[in-house]
Amino acid sequence: MKQAVLYVCHGSRIPKAREEAIAFIKRCQKHIETEIQEICFLELASPSIQDGFETCVKKGATHISVIPLLLLTAVHAKKDIPAEIHHCKEIYPSIKVRYGRPIGVHIKMVESVIKKIENVSSIDSTTVAVLIGRGSSDPQVKKDLEAIAKLVHHKTQLKEVKTCYLTAASPSFNKTLESFKKTESNVIFIPYLLFTGILMQEIDREIRSTNNHHIQLGDYLGYDPLVEKAFLERINETLC
Repeated sequence: MKQAVLYVCHGSRIPKAREEAIAFIKRCQKHIETEIQEICFLELASPSIQDGFETCVKKGATHISVIPLLLLTAVHAKKDIPAEIHHCKEIYPSIKVRYGRPIGVHIKMVESVIKKIENVSSIDSTTVAVLIGRGSSDPQVKKDLEAIAKLVHHKTQLKEVKTCYLTAASPSFNKTLESFKKTESNVIFIPYLLFTGILMQEIDREIRSTNNHHIQLGDYLGYDPLVEKAFLERINETLC
């Protein structure tokens, strides 16, 4: 048996986003005692999943753990990546494959959100936090983000922790922002995103356009040590 780990990043046309993902994976690789570890992308970047899988096989892998670097479980995790894995297994039927879980609802992600809020303002009972999800037609995405919001609320003194979405789910980010436009209480928006890009630019522009200093934007999650710990747990689940 020769074990390999194939990390699947989402992919982006923005070089900085790709570089952040690769740097994060390389940090994680140092904690994984597996000789063969390859990085690939689902879309918008190369190498592809098939290319990464083929590289693992050429290096002698007989067992491959495919680990998606995704925050929540949606179409990419349930359909797109499994479809690519199925295609790879048709080409290499002798290879044993284990497919890992997205990070999902994890206490380290809750702690990461709280840290992002604290970086903007002290947490007190007058402050509202809003988590901005990418959004999906899959109801599991909304369910999971709401679960994370409830855990953040439970572990802090925040007045309220709400959720909104950039696309395909409600309430929308724009409508949520509009509802706070005249607020005189502190409202902190936290993008529940792994990497920078066009979405972050749009969020920042919309929040600035309110001209309300009570509405503040925190940083996107990024690849901080707490996210790293959660992701390492998902990797090790497939190696047991």
